[in-house]
Amino acid sequence: MPIKIVLLSGPVCAGKTSLAKELAREYAEYGILHQKTLDFLRALDPTAESERGSLQALGELYDRRTGGAWVRDGVEQVIRSRKLADNSIVILDAVRIEGQVDGIRRAYGPQVLHIHLTAPVEVLAKRYKQSKRSDIRELPSYDDVLANKTESQVEDLKGIADILINTQQNTLADVVARAASHIGLHGRQYDRLVDVIVGGQYGSEGKGQLAAYLASDYDVLVRVGGPNAGHSVFEDPKPYVFHQLPSGTRASAARLVIGPGALIHVPTLLREIADCSVEYERLSIDPQAMVITDADINEEEVLQATIGSTGRGVGSATARKIRGRSDGQTMLARDVPEFKPFIRDTWGILERAFFNQQRVLLEGTQGTGLSLHHGSYPHVTSRDTTVAGCLAEAGISPSRVRKVIMVCRTYPIRVESPATDGCTSGPMSQEISWQEISRRSGIPHSELKKHEVTSTTHRSRRVGEFDWALLRKAASLNAPTDISLTFVDYLSIKNREARRFDQLQPDTIRFVGEVERVAAAPVSLISTRFHFRSIIDRRSW
Repeated sequence: MPIKIVLLSGPVCAGKTSLAKELAREYAEYGILHQKTLDFLRALDPTAESERGSLQALGELYDRRTGGAWVRDGVEQVIRSRKLADNSIVILDAVRIEGQVDGIRRAYGPQVLHIHLTAPVEVLAKRYKQSKRSDIRELPSYDDVLANKTESQVEDLKGIADILINTQQNTLADVVARAASHIGLHGRQYDRLVDVIVGGQYGSEGKGQLAAYLASDYDVLVRVGGPNAGHSVFEDPKPYVFHQLPSGTRASAARLVIGPGALIHVPTLLREIADCSVEYERLSIDPQAMVITDADINEEEVLQATIGSTGRGVGSATARKIRGRSDGQTMLARDVPEFKPFIRDTWGILERAFFNQQRVLLEGTQGTGLSLHHGSYPHVTSRDTTVAGCLAEAGISPSRVRKVIMVCRTYPIRVESPATDGCTSGPMSQEISWQEISRRSGIPHSELKKHEVTSTTHRSRRVGEFDWALLRKAASLNAPTDISLTFVDYLSIKNREARRFDQLQPDTIRFVGEVERVAAAPVSLISTRFHFRSIIDRRSW
């Protein structure tokens, strides 16, 4: 797209320079140049006095000589000398007569946007009295400013402007939002640039390894949830388990985002930041993410004994974030001194990514069957684990989603039930034993028992037959565009040798077909084992 020229007009103290500066600051990554016509005057006459009345008179002189074309010439010189790239935006602060506007419109046509700012004269006079400028000497009063003929007629430009904004009725943030939308800084925000990974069962489906595999395709990796979910990624000599950072942190150079709905255990996150050598500019932590305290963890001991909770304080911290709105004592990420270099408004980070057509991978945690709202209460986690819940925690609109990848195991698992009599970690359709999985697959029982422990609490897991009814419900709740089927070696150990879909065992291929039918989505990614080359990639995207 050609360079866009944004013309600002309006009386002195209407807010033109404030608008230009704020647009250039807030949208710094978008190639915005704030250019003052005052600089053009000084280039034309380096001896000009830096006093408002003298500069007004000098501008009028060049207007008479060139019909206002000196402003167009200045813009062209800036574009040439700075070698501005396509898609750059020049904000010209400011134009004062119709001839200046016409000259630029003839040169740049539809790429010109004219914004006129206005306010009642008494408001302008008050602002002028309170203003302090270091680049020019001001006149004694606003009446003296209006004594200049051109300045007294500048409000006539509102009749030819594309946008008229009254800055008395709008805050600076309002003006910036309105101007940015007309400039086109928000025009691409709903492009479908976000892919979401979500669990289709009770967690531990293999989301972490999948996220690491896909990470290099993305510019931004986003993690939500809390440290009660551990995502294991294959590494030699032993896997690395991510509790807070996105699982693709080590697998790519993408920027990292922890959203406002996340729950953070400070020591855990700091340890992962150190382990992964994450630099300040790479990771952004939303200031409103909730911090888990020792008291939160202690409060959840009873849940470990009754429903098999991980007891990591996530539920207590979530409740406290709601209950503590009036006490002023709730600790958020912005209150943690060690997080200060990482604290950024992640909404703004994502907005810039969307504008620049960058791809975003959102990594959900746990599984749909554990959703606070849609799972078998009370044997659920403390959040909504569906794609809708993950998007809300990250601050991403559903309209931005391109792909939803729902991850499912061939044999779903739940954490082992508590030792307390009569207590369970939750219902599971057709529970079976690891000995039976060993018999069916050919994988040694000792290997299964060694690996089938939870990533966070290192407790043994229960296992059950593939739950087709749960698959259908999870597919209905998440509307996946793709399924990632994991642990196909549990169907047959021979699947570990498969590098292509047609090399899978015939029964496995038939199983995949049935999953696709029930989920109404293609099985695009198949994990054959826990290894760096473990995934059969059938995607068409």
